[in-house]
Amino acid sequence: MNSKLLIFVGLFVILCSGGISDCREIQSKNSHCYYEDGDQEPKLLNVEWLSASKINVTVQSPTKDPVCNDTLTFAPETIGHFSFDDHNGHRFKFKTQQPNADWVNGYNFEITDLYNVCNGFIPEHVGQNPYSYVVDYDPKKEPSKKHKSYYINYQTMDSKMCEDCKKYDWCNSCNAKWFRRNFKNWTSGNNDIDKFIQHTQLSANECYEVLEWIPCDRFYDIKYIAKGGFGRVYRANWIDGYIGYWDNENKNWKRWDSSMEVALKSLNNSKNVTLAFINEITSHHKINENASIIRLYGITQDPDTKNYMIVLDYAENGSLRNYLDINYDKLDWKTKIYDLWLIACGLDEIHTNELIHRDLHVGNILYNDFACITDMGLSKPADCNALENTKNSVYGVLPYIAPEILRGQNYTKAADIYSLGIIMYEVISGLPPYHDVSHNENLAMKICQGLRPRFNIKVPQLIVHLIKRFLDANPLNRPSALEVKVILFQWWHELDTEEEEINGTELQKQIKEADEFNNKLQANNNVPSTSLLYETHTGAIYTSRFLNFNRLPESKNSDDYYNQYDNIISIKCSETLQIDISQLKINDDQNNESKDEYYLP
Repeated sequence: MNSKLLIFVGLFVILCSGGISDCREIQSKNSHCYYEDGDQEPKLLNVEWLSASKINVTVQSPTKDPVCNDTLTFAPETIGHFSFDDHNGHRFKFKTQQPNADWVNGYNFEITDLYNVCNGFIPEHVGQNPYSYVVDYDPKKEPSKKHKSYYINYQTMDSKMCEDCKKYDWCNSCNAKWFRRNFKNWTSGNNDIDKFIQHTQLSANECYEVLEWIPCDRFYDIKYIAKGGFGRVYRANWIDGYIGYWDNENKNWKRWDSSMEVALKSLNNSKNVTLAFINEITSHHKINENASIIRLYGITQDPDTKNYMIVLDYAENGSLRNYLDINYDKLDWKTKIYDLWLIACGLDEIHTNELIHRDLHVGNILYNDFACITDMGLSKPADCNALENTKNSVYGVLPYIAPEILRGQNYTKAADIYSLGIIMYEVISGLPPYHDVSHNENLAMKICQGLRPRFNIKVPQLIVHLIKRFLDANPLNRPSALEVKVILFQWWHELDTEEEEINGTELQKQIKEADEFNNKLQANNNVPSTSLLYETHTGAIYTSRFLNFNRLPESKNSDDYYNQYDNIISIKCSETLQIDISQLKINDDQNNESKDEYYLP
């Protein structure tokens, strides 16, 4: 059992045994951590978990970024010495929150405080001080300055005291009063949209739950970005910025981030938008606060076409597909797993709220500082009711649609998981799925018969087998988003270490083997190791569209695909979809069935 697993076991036993009260022995060479003035080097706290009942605390000189702050700023992984370079994200969280005064005593701490931090202790929110931030934030990826500024201002404004009821934070009853008084001053021109926006304003308990009708003249520097399946996307600056809190002195809303960049997504044929379509937008609004979901601010209207437009957060790097095309050669295994984990977190949030995305593909995942899911129900035509009643009709991007959906079955969470599996293939390989064939009924038929994308590289078995679970023809055999999130986080944690174990984890071994194989293959073929070269078939369509296939065969798994227990490599995939499996001999003596244990959280 490796040292990091021992750490987790130790923490788990402590939690299950009642925490620090049952610990029988504590050894400490130094009971406080400090940064002395003068020439003395800052001290690095290192805690080594010896067992569930024993902890050894030492002070040593740091080799990298020192931990030289009061105890409450220590991230648990820093205390546990997981070899993270810093804990600035966790420290920033505490700096935006006032802790209980009786818990902090200068830079001094008791050893029990360390146990508390490692067991999940968080200082309580006090009075009007801002709420916490990044307590669960990935410690390896510190929030950017933009996000820090965003959250400081957002939480500070959200914590203002209401002059009427003397309550802190967002006051629903009082703020609803101000919103209601302003209803007569605006209209979208569509009664359903008006009612929807009004409902979000009257029911909001946080500022991010508020949506607005935003006149188009409140935007400037509008630039066309791209065309989607059922609309165009523009980049613009929003003059006012979003609502923060009611300014009682000026009798108006105090706003944050004026002239902020936003994305405007137009919806074709939306002049006659239906209530059913508004309900789809409601799905996005329901999870608007999640960091892995792109934020929705409101609705506006194109003054020329009269089509409605959704106002969203702007992602500077564009779609995940665009990000992969530009940055794939810079992505290591750890980064790929991390990005996939973020997507899984967003999908788990969607499913936890009993929602289904229905059109998950790399075009609907935007990349700014991290990957964010977008287009919750916004990929369909705004007037699509008549088309939806057509038997076997489906909207989406063919390669990402689960076979049972192609055959006309109802969408389920498992269909989203299938889409996530295709996305995982794409992130790992760098290639769009089925990029070299036409996306037509022939492809749909082959997918139902068991065709799945083939890798152009050797991939670790653990990853291959997880993808196979995603793409199983039987929806009941696919993992849940929660299970996927747990697995990917575990893998990311295994890779996120500078202290290599003598033997390494199973995933590390497989990655090393795959890298050696791929490097040798690329050298033999005179292909640069960082190249991402592919041509897209003229009939390959990666925007959402209306699809209607009849007489598709029953969904099944392909023996050719699922009986390969090592890798799934294709050298050639022709227009007729005849797969030429690689003749390269890949050594592996492990049985496919024994791999399932790695996928359990």
